[in-house]
Amino acid sequence: MEWPGSLDEYEKLVNRINTPRVVIDNAVCATATLVKVDSARKRGFLLEAIQVLTDLKLSINKAYMSSDGRWFMDVFHVTDQFGYKLTDESVISHIEKSLAATSPTRSGSFSDGLTALELTGTDRLGLLSEVFAVLSDLRCNVVEGKVWTHNGRIASLIAVDPIENSQTINIIETRLQNLLQGQNDIRSAKLAISSLMTVTHAERRLHQMMFEDRDYAHATSTISSGVDEADCESPPPSVSVQNWVDREYSIVNIQCRDRPKLLFDIVCTLTDMDYVVFHGTIDTVGDQARQEFYIRHADNTPISSEAERQRVIQCLQASIERRSSEGIRLELCMPDGHGLLSNVTRTFRENSLYISRADISTEGNIASNVFYVTDAAGRLADQKTIESVREKVGTSCLKVNYTHPSTCTNKPSFEKPSTYNKFSIGGLVSYLGLIRSCS
Repeated sequence: MEWPGSLDEYEKLVNRINTPRVVIDNAVCATATLVKVDSARKRGFLLEAIQVLTDLKLSINKAYMSSDGRWFMDVFHVTDQFGYKLTDESVISHIEKSLAATSPTRSGSFSDGLTALELTGTDRLGLLSEVFAVLSDLRCNVVEGKVWTHNGRIASLIAVDPIENSQTINIIETRLQNLLQGQNDIRSAKLAISSLMTVTHAERRLHQMMFEDRDYAHATSTISSGVDEADCESPPPSVSVQNWVDREYSIVNIQCRDRPKLLFDIVCTLTDMDYVVFHGTIDTVGDQARQEFYIRHADNTPISSEAERQRVIQCLQASIERRSSEGIRLELCMPDGHGLLSNVTRTFRENSLYISRADISTEGNIASNVFYVTDAAGRLADQKTIESVREKVGTSCLKVNYTHPSTCTNKPSFEKPSTYNKFSIGGLVSYLGLIRSCS
């Protein structure tokens, strides 16, 4: 846990004594389980609490966050992945123990002891297939992995069996670096190899990698340039930022289509941009989400310039879009073997299927992988092409999951919100006496 620099030793002791108090209530709300957390405020704890809930595949339908001085109280309305209240005592116990700990347990990281490959660069059709081909050729066994694409950029975190030979590491670095750079990405393509003991939460790391790569500022990918805006199932996220001068807050208001881990992605980005959430409300109606946050810099100051305001808007839009750029979901489950990922992704490439996102995992000798694919132009892939690929890979091994809605991979250019929706300010101000707690 990271301590604010202004805390003296006495205050640190107070924080240690006042560990988070966690209450899980199934009686108050008829449709959701309430998870209440209050304690001395610790920087970064809000994100860690959300990580605990989302790593359990729980949906956060509503939430209220408020802090008063050095104390905070967060209330989350959660359901399981099927929309029901929590009844599994082992899940409830895990939440209580994790949130009450000084540093909550994270289950979203890869297994320790493996070697991590971090790759970022310009995305293109077939790039992931080429990466896996190189790893297969070098006899590197891929155990876990996550791949995101956005705005023509790709970020991937791939875990392979431990590599201790420095010569092997140098060969991997050279070949993958050349592959990532190609002819057009000499400067921005990056590759890092490290022990997974140093890697934090995998999805948070992907956000950090794409943020460092400035995916929010890049032009839209040529892969999806043929997509018409009318093909998108939902409009781009609406993000606005204004300063509340009297209270020295910057107010972030977000409206977009709801999806799993939306709150995690947004709070992760705010945290990594060094902003602190003092108050917030989250509400979901149908498939639409509204989120509002009262934030300041870590040094307790609000956003200070128009350029910074626009950067926050762009970064939050990017954080929402990275995970929602999907396509058709293909689920691969079959015995693992050398070159499996290389062969499967090569089949995708040969049939002009573009992989917009991937989740790779291995349990025992069984590979369980998920790919989101589109055609080469970023549109939904033709069903005949999908069936042809399934026949080549194995129809019993590669299945289409239509229960996960497809979304358009091409997002229209960012638009500045013309007005700030003040509807939810009053609700947050009245909640927990915000005016009183800030005065």
